[in-house]
Amino acid sequence: MSGSSASVSVSSGDESLDEQECPVTEEWLTAVLASHLDTQVQVDRFTVRPGCDQGESVLSDILAVNVDYTDTVASHSLSLIVKLLPQDPFSRYFVTEAQFDLREIKFYTKVAPDLLRIQKDLLADGCEEIELPIPKCLHARYNADNDSVAQSVLVLENLKVQGYSSCEFSQGLTLQQAQSALEAIARLHALSLVLKVKQKLALDEKYPFLFQTARASDSYQQLVERGLPQLAHFLQRRPGLESVLQCLSALTPNTKDIIAALLAPEEPLCLITHTDFWCNNLLFREDGQCAVLDWQMVTYSRPTNDVALLLVSSLSTELRRTHTETLLDAYWAALNSYSSRLQLNITAELGYDRQNLSKDFRRSLLLALLLCIGSVDVALGDPLTEQRLLDVLHDLHTDGILSTDVLDQ
Repeated sequence: MSGSSASVSVSSGDESLDEQECPVTEEWLTAVLASHLDTQVQVDRFTVRPGCDQGESVLSDILAVNVDYTDTVASHSLSLIVKLLPQDPFSRYFVTEAQFDLREIKFYTKVAPDLLRIQKDLLADGCEEIELPIPKCLHARYNADNDSVAQSVLVLENLKVQGYSSCEFSQGLTLQQAQSALEAIARLHALSLVLKVKQKLALDEKYPFLFQTARASDSYQQLVERGLPQLAHFLQRRPGLESVLQCLSALTPNTKDIIAALLAPEEPLCLITHTDFWCNNLLFREDGQCAVLDWQMVTYSRPTNDVALLLVSSLSTELRRTHTETLLDAYWAALNSYSSRLQLNITAELGYDRQNLSKDFRRSLLLALLLCIGSVDVALGDPLTEQRLLDVLHDLHTDGILSTDVLDQ
């Protein structure tokens, strides 16, 4: 292999990044690719640019890297996403203290391989493997030493060059996109449920890095405490919402306990959940495929927590009001289909049916609303998302969701 240096372009819009501070180097890329491909490689050229708009990601600094390289056979091109700890000191402390970076790295390096492995034992001969709707992981590194220069690094394939694209939050998901998203998460839910049942595992013990209820409740409570005053100020300027405000005020002293109760695992249908499942963490392809990103909050809880958050946060009012039951049916069908392929009959073996799903979904709606309140600034300032928020509050209030009574239903 030639020892000549690769050419590099490092840019950020109209401004150049300091190449001395950029962690992506020829030597580093060569090592990552050689390890992933298990062969010698030579990096010929690579470019580095920001992987998201400024302020779009608070839990990671994201770089998009395009690399041309030569292996022992031919020349190739590859597009990567590199996720690093935030450089901002406050954000960096927030991420490392709550172990968001560790959690995502462990999801890709521990959970995902186990979900693929379980299929080899259970899929019938000739049955097609259930593909994980996530980016492939090429490299991951975590160092618990807080003084380390590069404490955590995650390298994933860049799905956007494969025809995937994000959706516009203000517009919300289309019905087809919502169906695709629920089908994708049903795959992951089914695989983790089968892993738990067939191998008789306590997943929260097998994966101690999952977002534990106590720590998650503290984190979400802090967000809700920050978001509630903003929401109250917003609602006070809207006539006819006095009863909604009263209900929210009544919930405020108990939000931590409510969040803890709703996040706590409740058998028999507890499994690995994304727990931040909304449209900004999804990519879609024109053929209907959906990919699920950003697994920093992965936990062990009821699957309806993911379903409810998607429907509350990411659907237009019309779609949510008209198609909620249809989407629940579609999710339930997908969950059962994938579980059956892996020799698990949910209703027969676990005693859990569609009616149980509806009851859990109703409880999860309250958790979804509280999580949306914790990020209410995302919705405020845009007339479309503000109206969507008002409609959600109105509907949940009308349905009796804005009360601790829902925990006992």
